[in-house]
Amino acid sequence: MEQRPRYMVGIDIAAESFAATALTSPGHQVFVKEQVPNTPEGFSDLCTALETHHISVDQVVVVIEATGVYAEPLCYFLEAKGYEVALEPPNQVKKAFTSKRKTDPVDSRQIAEYGYRYFDKLHFWKPKAELLEQIHSVLTTRELLTKQLTAHRNALQALERKVVKTPVAIRMHQKNIQRLVKNIQTLDQAIKEFIDQDPDLKAKAALAQSVPGVGQLLTANLMVITRGFTQHMNPKSLAAYAGICPYEHRSGSSVNKKPKSDRHGTGRIRKLLHLAARSVATHKVSFRKYFLRKTEEGKPKKLTLNNIANQLLRIICAVVTSNTPYIENYRSVNPALLR
Repeated sequence: MEQRPRYMVGIDIAAESFAATALTSPGHQVFVKEQVPNTPEGFSDLCTALETHHISVDQVVVVIEATGVYAEPLCYFLEAKGYEVALEPPNQVKKAFTSKRKTDPVDSRQIAEYGYRYFDKLHFWKPKAELLEQIHSVLTTRELLTKQLTAHRNALQALERKVVKTPVAIRMHQKNIQRLVKNIQTLDQAIKEFIDQDPDLKAKAALAQSVPGVGQLLTANLMVITRGFTQHMNPKSLAAYAGICPYEHRSGSSVNKKPKSDRHGTGRIRKLLHLAARSVATHKVSFRKYFLRKTEEGKPKKLTLNNIANQLLRIICAVVTSNTPYIENYRSVNPALLR
């Protein structure tokens, strides 16, 4: 949708219910619905309210605050009915308002106002392809198991350092570690099998993984957020989404802080990009030279690694969009020089 619609509906959703506010502009409220059940019946009630106020499908955008999986059924329902749906990160909506008052109706009105004010920046939602949805579910499950594995390893290490040993507790952690490692390996194999089912996804995954430091996990996560490398392939936008985009903090002569990322992005992507940056900074000559040069200039190591992560993101987008594998020591040439 290119032009701002006549109506904007904001929805603050939770596990059991949601609140909805419809407005034509900030301060011009059409209706408010509180405690609507987060069920198909509640979704139908919302559509009935829109129809009662003569709000047609082509006149409205429904803006929903992204709160895990709670909004997913409503998104699918509204999309099937033909409504435009935007799913917005909670921190973005929160930063746009200074009001300390918090109730579900107030939140839903703020979400609607956010949609009106920042219409050109809304993230319009579309259902993921079935394979991408399955990959996303596997990645989420893997992340949970990885956290459990880390907890068991830390606990086992602490128990083994104790003077008074407790064999039964040690054996329990060892068994859980073995089980979790096996389950994580099964999930990794499942990700590969899902990608291999689609020739296009497989080809794009191979292109992404031709970039140094980029493995299956980082590729699969980027694949999910870009809908199979078909959308949002702008490196700056992806860097901002991942939370590795440094922002300046400067005002006048008294406020002059070092640029840094806000770390509000997806932690899983940010962690994988950081690991990839550390890998190439250690094992790849060109990146290693850059890392050493910048640290010798006095740049903090974290900032330099963050810069390398941004470089990797730009390279991934370039090789996938150009359909050309990574070329070691590649240098672009100005077309004017060729003439």
